[in-house]
Amino acid sequence: MAERFHNHPGKTSQETHLEERNRERHKSPRNKDGRGSEKSVTIQAPPGEPLLANDSAQTEEVQDDNWGETTTAITGTSEHSISQEDIARISKDMEDSVGLDCKRYLGLTVASVLGLLVFLTPIAFILLPPILWREELEPCGTICEGLFISVAFKLLILLIGTWALFFRKQRADVPRVFVFRALLLVLIFLFVVSYWLFYGVRILDSRDRNYQGIVQYAVSLVDALLFIHYLAIVLLELRQLQPTFTLHVVRSTDGESRFYSLGHLSIQRAALVVLENYYKDFTIYNPNLLTASKFRAAKHMAGLKVYNVDGPSNNATGQSRAMIAAAARRRDSSHNELYYEEADHERRVKKRRARLVVAVEEAFIHIQRLQAEEQQKAPGEVMDPREAAQAIFPSMARALQKYLRTTRQQQYHSMESILQHLAFCVTNSMTPKAFLERYLSAGPTLQYDKERWLSTQWRLLSEEAVTKGLQDGIVFVLKCLDFSLVVSVKKIPFIVLSEEFVDPKSHKFVLRLQSETSV
Repeated sequence: MAERFHNHPGKTSQETHLEERNRERHKSPRNKDGRGSEKSVTIQAPPGEPLLANDSAQTEEVQDDNWGETTTAITGTSEHSISQEDIARISKDMEDSVGLDCKRYLGLTVASVLGLLVFLTPIAFILLPPILWREELEPCGTICEGLFISVAFKLLILLIGTWALFFRKQRADVPRVFVFRALLLVLIFLFVVSYWLFYGVRILDSRDRNYQGIVQYAVSLVDALLFIHYLAIVLLELRQLQPTFTLHVVRSTDGESRFYSLGHLSIQRAALVVLENYYKDFTIYNPNLLTASKFRAAKHMAGLKVYNVDGPSNNATGQSRAMIAAAARRRDSSHNELYYEEADHERRVKKRRARLVVAVEEAFIHIQRLQAEEQQKAPGEVMDPREAAQAIFPSMARALQKYLRTTRQQQYHSMESILQHLAFCVTNSMTPKAFLERYLSAGPTLQYDKERWLSTQWRLLSEEAVTKGLQDGIVFVLKCLDFSLVVSVKKIPFIVLSEEFVDPKSHKFVLRLQSETSV
């Protein structure tokens, strides 16, 4: 019965314990989640410096050259991470919601109904008397026919102007209504209603027989609508053209800033102008560029930890003070670490950039050779630009991939987008420098695919009402998922320009020469 409780009844307990230790020692290394690891990397901390507890920071320290080949996740020292696919899905769900669609088309529906009422009203004023009491009307003759032509052309001009000013495609969803546009719609509605009331009381009830006067009444309505349309152009378009304020826009993560000059606009419309310029003026936001600074900060905080290993005693207090002094000295020398890290990074970037330039130039030389060979082939055997791009892409893929990983741009350039850009350059006979311009430096947000923008849903934060006009000293914030834009408003100062008269005689000089040669 006792043999059931032992695996090897002939061995002593000491031998059994040694075998268990050997089995534990020869076990294959595993990750925290229990999966086997193909590659094991051990980081040994210097004496007195504990290892960082954050796994993402350790991964950033030991990245090899194969990092980023198959992943596009945003990594950092934060405990929470989110991939670009999740961000794109969240933004898409928010944009496709039913509430936004209803809000988007509500204003267009109201404007369409009111516009239809406006254009049908003059026609109804002219047609109702002949339909209701034709026999009682006085003959009008040539004068009314001329007025009919005038009304027709005026309505056509008003229709074209209204379509160009009011029925444009909506660029964005704003939190509040546009005040001037709402006031114009209310003014037009009250104006048309007042004309209908006067028409009903003075013409329909009394069955006025002066048809020429009725037609002139309709013409006066069209003329008044044309003047209201001119007022709308002044309020909606011309009023904001003269620059009055300067907006300083700063991105909160990396401090990149731009200046814009605007006229008299509301805060929400100014925010819309800022966002429209942001996508074309600011370089695309790259959170991976902030990973190195976060890692250095975490490493510095880890170096400031003090451990009391000997308990409360005078000797332990002295050791603690010595450790604090050592941590302070290490903090003072952190600028040297930053200097050497940046110097090493710049060296690697220049090296891989040179390799990339050489690889791309050789690939384009190969394209020229292929084009020379294709001219001798039959028309059915000539490759299209897409096939040519696929043929030369493998020769530059490795160098381009390494450069994008070093500059942390690999998540913004997929293989399909690179092939499309390469085919575009081949089609338009561009040089290697033109092809590399997109990858050697970060471009504006519009240069990349919309799924990789990471900023399509914005929130406007302002202490003032967003329908209020811009004023000197106002600050508002535009926030998205990962960063925010801080906008400061400054009024352009009043400039006093004076004229100073310059006497034309002050620019005349006398040149006297002394000849030393004998005659």
